[in-house]
Amino acid sequence: MAVRPVLRLGDPRLRLRSAELEAADFGSTRLMALVDDLRDTMAACNGAGLAAPQIDVPLRVVLYGIDSNPRYPDAPPIPETLLVNPVITPIGVEFEMGWEGCLSVPGLRGQVRRWQHIRIAWRTVDGEPQEQILSGFHARVVQHECDHLDGVLFPDRLSDPSAFGFIPELQAAGLIPAVSG
Repeated sequence: MAVRPVLRLGDPRLRLRSAELEAADFGSTRLMALVDDLRDTMAACNGAGLAAPQIDVPLRVVLYGIDSNPRYPDAPPIPETLLVNPVITPIGVEFEMGWEGCLSVPGLRGQVRRWQHIRIAWRTVDGEPQEQILSGFHARVVQHECDHLDGVLFPDRLSDPSAFGFIPELQAAGLIPAVSG
């Protein structure tokens, strides 16, 4: 278990497509150590989620969840969930705009358009198939984190480049609530 360095925007490793885990990887000591590192790093950075590529592990693994978070003071609680080899399917045609930040893009926020409702299918650490329908902020977090698995960061998805900036300036303009971190 360790807090790992988080790669930042500009590091070419963040732009790579991550590999799927194979059957032999499920339940392995290597996978369990990765999960511990994701959990420790996410907690240390006050993240709502963290994808393995962000800590320089190019595998399709995501951990997310929050109780309360100083970076997202208005966010509802989301149970901690580990996704291995996740696949997102949009439900319907509804989108919603929302402000996003990222541990790999520190100090900046941007407004991103995301599917409002999604179906997420994944495997557990033991390889068991799971599926869930998500909406709202929960769906946004999952889409954001799963983008990392394909080398996509939230600034790539900005609908309007003028809705992107440093947190203090966005707060001063009244565009986002006051947060710490």
